[in-house]
Amino acid sequence: MKYRTFLLVLIVALMPMLRPQSASTQMPGSGNGGQTEAGHHEKMTEMHKQEMQKMKSDIEKMKASLAAMRANLATIRDTNELDRWRDNADLWQTMVDHMEQMQKMESMGPGMMQGHDTEGMPHSRSEAKPQ
Repeated sequence: MKYRTFLLVLIVALMPMLRPQSASTQMPGSGNGGQTEAGHHEKMTEMHKQEMQKMKSDIEKMKASLAAMRANLATIRDTNELDRWRDNADLWQTMVDHMEQMQKMESMGPGMMQGHDTEGMPHSRSEAKPQ
């Protein structure tokens, strides 16, 4: 039961990262009415700070859940079950490490990951076409 609860908590924690960007995050000059470029830039900077804070919070929650999962390993006696739990914990550790790396890259400056997916590959089809 703890395992299901843990997975549910992780899924809920990751949901904000999976939602598509809202229409309010349009590029400058894309019909924002009377909003100035400076105002738009300030708004985007503030949104970036908020998103980075949410990501930091999510990472901390995931670390706490992962620590609980690893602590639970000591109570498992069945070797097959223990192997499954270890593999699962290793997988979640990889996810946490990846999220921390993304956070570090984004903290270097807003838009550091702009134009690339999480694998570092270009989004633009013209950039991604084979030669």
